[in-house]
Amino acid sequence: MTCSICRELERDFEATRGEYLDALSAVFYRVSTHFAASKNVELERARNALEEHKAECVKVMNSAPLPVQNLLAFRS
Repeated sequence: MTCSICRELERDFEATRGEYLDALSAVFYRVSTHFAASKNVELERARNALEEHKAECVKVMNSAPLPVQNLLAFRS
């Protein structure tokens, strides 16, 4: 059970990972290693944002009373 923000951050992470993998392709990498490095930084930022939000979601879900947890689950 994940919230809409988690899903959005996961989509962002997957898109950023795809861009990073494209940047590592032989064509891009030969042209600019700086481009690949900047995409790696973006990938790590997306990963950190996702992990931080998921940790916060777990705290909220675990601290909420059961009826509130059920309501939060329906919003997802």
